[in-house]
Order: sequence, then structure tokens, then C-alpha cells
Amino acid sequence: MISKRLTRTIFGCTTVSIWMAPALAVAATAAADAPAWQASVGRAAAAAVTMAVSAISAAYAQAKIGSAAAGTLAERPEAATYLIVLEALPEIIVLMGFVIAFMINNG
Repeated sequence: MISKRLTRTIFGCTTVSIWMAPALAVAATAAADAPAWQASVGRAAAAAVTMAVSAISAAYAQAKIGSAAAGTLAERPEAATYLIVLEALPEIIVLMGFVIAFMINNG
């Protein structure tokens, strides 16, 4: 079982990287004396960090929800609809990470 400390660490890293990735992209494009390739590498790195962190966070959330849902379904099969919705919610994290990465790369 994963401890609460590890959960807080993962959540903290996710939050920091959500704020850090666009800042990296802005910093890479704002440098006046930076060549064009450095700005594009900065944007690509920020987009990659955004996608990776959002995907890892969603996978962690789905793993926790999925294991709890399996136990719940064994006892209460009528709760299947609610559990499917709860299992699909972390996918929004990945979609938002994709949208942010797309905006960073094309901005």
C-alpha cells in the first residue's frame, strides 16, 4: 500500500510541474538573445513535462480507483455506473495535459 507521504509527494510534484511547464515555455521564448532553436527546444521540453506528469498522475489515480472499484463491485454490483464514472474522471487530467502541451508548442 502506498503511504500518505508518497501520495502528497506525487500531488505536490504534479502541482509544481503544472505551474512550471508553462513558465519554462515562456522563459524560453522570452529570451531576446536566444536562438530560435533554443526557444523551440524549451517549448518542446515544457510540453513533454506537462504530458508526462499528467499521464503519470492519471495512471496513479486510476490505479487507486480501479482497485477500490473492484472491491466495491464484489459487494455492491449496483454501484457499477458510479464506479465507471469515477474511473473515467482521471482521464480529464490527461486531456488537460494534452491541451496545455498543444498550447505550449504552438504558442
